[in-house]
Amino acid sequence: MPPTIVSVPRDFRFGVGVTRARSRTTLEEAARRAEDFGFDVMHVPDHLGGVAPFPVMTTIAMATSTLRVGTFVINSAFHRPALLARDVAALSELSDGRFELGLGTGYVKSEFDAAGIPFPSAGERVDHLRATTRYMAEHLPQVPIMIAGNGDRVLRIAARSADIIGLTGGDRAPTAEEDPLAERIGFVRAAAAERFDDLELNVAITAMPVDDSGTPDLAITRHSLPGLSDEEMLRHPGVLSGSTDEIAGRIRGYRDTYGISYVIVQARHADAFAKVIALLK
Repeated sequence: MPPTIVSVPRDFRFGVGVTRARSRTTLEEAARRAEDFGFDVMHVPDHLGGVAPFPVMTTIAMATSTLRVGTFVINSAFHRPALLARDVAALSELSDGRFELGLGTGYVKSEFDAAGIPFPSAGERVDHLRATTRYMAEHLPQVPIMIAGNGDRVLRIAARSADIIGLTGGDRAPTAEEDPLAERIGFVRAAAAERFDDLELNVAITAMPVDDSGTPDLAITRHSLPGLSDEEMLRHPGVLSGSTDEIAGRIRGYRDTYGISYVIVQARHADAFAKVIALLK
């Protein structure tokens, strides 16, 4: 059964991820274009071998005036809370409060190996995420915290401590008998209790059409959900298909059915999704 959502829907917010920064000029141009398109947040991931999150986010913030910046998401197991808080505080100040801290447990063992850092157990990584979240909330209460994940322990921490919850949509496609996304939101509602209505719910889109075909490129989704068939992926909440009007309708459905008002797309989707934003804002 779909979850019971808040009585007054939140305004939509839209984010776009950036994974490349070939030069300051191209990054600044991409940031200004995202701002002009109506995106609210530009996100940077935290993967060894990828761009360095804080320098990139600082560049984005300096090039824009309303666009917020955030991490999606920091590998908290890579960082000691006090040292991470130093960078968070600096960027929050330099961006005039436009920074949102996204946190995750970290999961790619090869990145820990490459960094020469022991790979903690899943339980240890979740414990560290909880400790990091508590430290940030205590020392930097003005910085919104997002926690993204799907497991019970991570979502319980998010429900009790975060401002924004990043939902993956689950590792299965919805069927007539079950709706994994609704189940996870129901879990969050129970864990959050009276603070549920204050939470902002987010979903990340991994695939959508970038032309007039209506057909999404499933490359990212195949990598993240290798156990699903293409048919199942097309029914997954993280995959959007159809025309601009149809996609806008589905996004409205996410808010009306699940209470999800914050949607993130990938950089390759920015131009196409801008047309969707124009219908929803």
